Amino acid sequence: MYLISKLAKEAQLSRSTILYYEKLGLISGKRMENGYRFYSEIDLQKLHLIQKLQAGGLTLKEIMICLESKMDRAVLQNRLIQLDREIEEKRKARDVLAALLGEGDLSEWQRSLDRLAPKAHLEWLLKQGFDEKNAYRLRWLTKNMNEHDAYMSDFFTVYETLKYWGPGSEEDTNSVLQKLEVPPKNILEIGCGKGVATEVLARNSSATITAVDNEESALESLNRDLKEKGLENRVKTLCASMTELPFSKEEFDVIWCETSIYIMGFEEALRYWRDFLKKSGFMVVNDLVWSNDSPHPECREFWEKEYPDIGKAERRIQQAQKLGYRFLFDQPLSWQGWLNYYEPLKERLEFLKPTLGERTAWQDLNREVDIIFQYPKDINYNFFVLEKK
Repeated sequence: MYLISKLAKEAQLSRSTILYYEKLGLISGKRMENGYRFYSEIDLQKLHLIQKLQAGGLTLKEIMICLESKMDRAVLQNRLIQLDREIEEKRKARDVLAALLGEGDLSEWQRSLDRLAPKAHLEWLLKQGFDEKNAYRLRWLTKNMNEHDAYMSDFFTVYETLKYWGPGSEEDTNSVLQKLEVPPKNILEIGCGKGVATEVLARNSSATITAVDNEESALESLNRDLKEKGLENRVKTLCASMTELPFSKEEFDVIWCETSIYIMGFEEALRYWRDFLKKSGFMVVNDLVWSNDSPHPECREFWEKEYPDIGKAERRIQQAQKLGYRFLFDQPLSWQGWLNYYEPLKERLEFLKPTLGERTAWQDLNREVDIIFQYPKDINYNFFVLEKK
């Protein structure tokens, strides 16, 4: 016979657990004349049996059924299925923790977080020690904080010799510029890169141009080109973030942004940049959109993963109108505008394949090139020309 303290020690359970089991009827103690409760050897053995059944993942309710009658295989099968689910969830949780410790791939986790909570994701990256520029790069390019430095090094190796850092053409830029209802006097170009559009704006308007980018090397290249072409007095370059612009309210009559609004987000950018635009000033931006209602499934899967906010042109127009803009017109990028960017990029990737072909950055860019040339009719870069009300 066992006192409850001895039984608890033998079964390696707490006194309260034994009393709870007794309340459920799983064991049955007897009160002796001296007032103490005693338990039998069979009670101890039942406790061991319960523990073994619990090790199989059964709940106390399920264990009670097993003790009272023949085991129900359906109950066991359902519990097995549930345990398999829990094990898979724990495996995923372990993978995330390992990746956060630098021992795995965080890309899918960060993509999912950016879809569900983009602002919270950005704030979290800043708290992890990334500056704003690299936090945005991580969200849109590397998508894996554990590989960020190596990825960006490879990325710039690919782009260092390329003139175009995004789809575009001088003809497309000038075509949109000439359609503005009022000739611009003071243009702010955001995300100018190496300045392909900047030079077009300078040559084909009399406006003063402020060209902003957060990549120093791109601005250095632009300044060299401007000086060689005698345009250095027409353009002022500034290294700054598109999210923290150091300008006064209503300072510009035109804001121009080609192929980089996605970094900040279409709606967020139009909302923030609006303050720097004069009343009745023009906002000229372009963004990736679907060209039809039923893009190829492979194309849709790729772009919804890489750019979750992608939509049709009509959606972008509605977003702009809700933010206080008058929609003037939109214009799709010419196919030549695509080729200006993707043909040299394709050639550059082929050249670097022997040294970078196994690297993530090379593979990501090569996949994008393949999708563009396989499904050219499914997507486009549309210029949106808007007027601030």
